[in-house]
Amino acid sequence: MNDNPPAGFGMNGFALGRAIAAGDLSAREVLQASLERIKATDRKVNAFTSLSEQRARREADAVDAARARGDTLAPLAGVPYAVKNLFDVEGEVTLAGSKINRSDAPALQDAFLVDRMRAAGAVLLGALNMDEYAYGFTTENSHYGPCRNPHDLARVAGGSSGGSGAAVAARQVAITLGSDTNGSIRVPASFCGVWGLKPTFGRLSRRGSYPFVHSIDHLGPMADSVESLALAYDMLQSPEPLDPGCHALRVQPVSHQLQAGQGSAQGLRIGVLGGYFHDHATPPAREAVMAAAKLLGASEQVEWPDAALGRAAAFIVSASEGGSLHLQNLRTRADEFEPLSVDRFIAGALQPAAWYVRAQRFRRIYRDRVNALFRDWDVLLAPATPVSAPLIGIEWLDINGVQLPCRAAIGLLTQPVSFAGCPVVAAPMWPAGTGGLPIAVQLIAAPWREDLALRAALVLQDAGAACLKAPPAGLLAPDPA
Repeated sequence: MNDNPPAGFGMNGFALGRAIAAGDLSAREVLQASLERIKATDRKVNAFTSLSEQRARREADAVDAARARGDTLAPLAGVPYAVKNLFDVEGEVTLAGSKINRSDAPALQDAFLVDRMRAAGAVLLGALNMDEYAYGFTTENSHYGPCRNPHDLARVAGGSSGGSGAAVAARQVAITLGSDTNGSIRVPASFCGVWGLKPTFGRLSRRGSYPFVHSIDHLGPMADSVESLALAYDMLQSPEPLDPGCHALRVQPVSHQLQAGQGSAQGLRIGVLGGYFHDHATPPAREAVMAAAKLLGASEQVEWPDAALGRAAAFIVSASEGGSLHLQNLRTRADEFEPLSVDRFIAGALQPAAWYVRAQRFRRIYRDRVNALFRDWDVLLAPATPVSAPLIGIEWLDINGVQLPCRAAIGLLTQPVSFAGCPVVAAPMWPAGTGGLPIAVQLIAAPWREDLALRAALVLQDAGAACLKAPPAGLLAPDPA
């Protein structure tokens, strides 16, 4: 048996939705193809922690019944998707990658964004592997096993939304939902070679998702194409008065702009981030940025203010809020935490309050300095990760001759950006010198201007430079019986 996607599932999620709406495919046969793909490949990838087959069949059948009645289908009707297991799914325990949460009561209702996807007609297939409580960049989860990179099973898929990146890269589903505090959407997108969107902080509601760092957490989609990414983003947007952290009072649809041919760099002022973002990138990561810059007509280098300080402050805030959130369990159940993160949670809980206060005060100044860049620039380019996906179990990275701890260094280039709250599209590039592995480029825009980053992303996709690539032939084929 080969590991090619079943018939109909080779097309991207956007095209799949159109084929279902036209009656060329039924939602039930698309679901079946997706389930077969998961069952054939996930023993090797380990992206899923649970499947929601009964719910998926109900949702797919509802789509087919609506089409049979002649109803107008919702934009994502019948398109398979899955969610990081920190999203509430009605009737399921929200694990958040942990062992401790297994004893929690099942969720009484879907998370707000899961409900938005259901309203858009998408079919939920299950929950995805992640770093425990979202504190990590590799998804080497000791409770549920490491999530493996579909392009090289000996390598990490990234984190903390590793399952979300791997499930799209393995062609198991077209779209996934993840979270990004310090890079947890962009890192898996980079390592797995898929599209990712970290929206503006506060753009999408977080109600019904298990938190990591309340003051930095973002939620967003990952997908198999720019069109799928933009459409999912459009469907997820909605004001949510029950979420005080959601500031999206106006919906900003962008997918129709891309369909109308507005995915052009014409008129966009695009710069390349130098300094910190150049110094902390290896040659392949720099090559990915230069290739994107050439296609986008960007030549001028731009300095991001206080990037190293922004990253340091993000570390302090993350550790402090993360440790505080789990303080009681750290006192009584520390031995049940993920060994890779428990010491960091404990250290965060012990940080002086003055450090946290200073980091948050600096954040306001930092955000203002970053936002000032966008008076002169519409989109800024930077690598998403310093390197391509490391081997599972690696403890140190060599970045331009400097040895750095692997799990922390992976976020060198993403943390300064999310701490400012800017929207970012991670565009999967394929530079030389990585052994056929991807490295993403961050397309960074001003707050609330996701549309500009997506426009630039479409240029890279149309040029064939940024794209989803199939895993090596035979790599995900089932083992002989």
